[in-house]
Amino acid sequence: MIEIRWHGRGGQGAVTSVETLALAAIGEGRYAQGFPSFGPERRGAPVAAFNRIDDKKIRVRSGIYHPDVVIVLDASLMGLVNVTDGLKNSGTLIVNTAKSPEEVKKEAGFKGTVATVDASRIAREELGVPITNTTMIGAVVKATSVVKIGSVKEPLKHRFGRLAQRNINAMERAYKELKITK
Repeated sequence: MIEIRWHGRGGQGAVTSVETLALAAIGEGRYAQGFPSFGPERRGAPVAAFNRIDDKKIRVRSGIYHPDVVIVLDASLMGLVNVTDGLKNSGTLIVNTAKSPEEVKKEAGFKGTVATVDASRIAREELGVPITNTTMIGAVVKATSVVKIGSVKEPLKHRFGRLAQRNINAMERAYKELKITK
């Protein structure tokens, strides 16, 4: 089983990301969960959302305290929230930033795999707004191979309708532009 924690701000689409990734996994015949965790629910406040994906039935219904992967939709959260809290030493940290993985690795003090992509820039160029949720799905798929990139397209089409292709383009660009260091 792979457990994923997403960090974002209210309104950035972390919940949409977990739902989309879960639907992609289910579309591949796997089992998946996607659920949010909110504090004071307001736009801009830090939020977390979670995925579990496995080839067998998932019976766990608790929160995720020791994720395999952490995704950060907004790098400014790294100064406010301990995004690596509980992240397995062998885990992967994926951050939306123009910085290199080596810079983030040093700043975060994380010894595992670090991946970065400038999802904000990609989202502005492809979507016209810096909402990075679907863009970061491409980064997650590339860094973890948790699902096939093609499996995400149908959930995006269903969710975004006529705007789906722009979201697919953003996701595919992040997949191609992701930088990873072990």
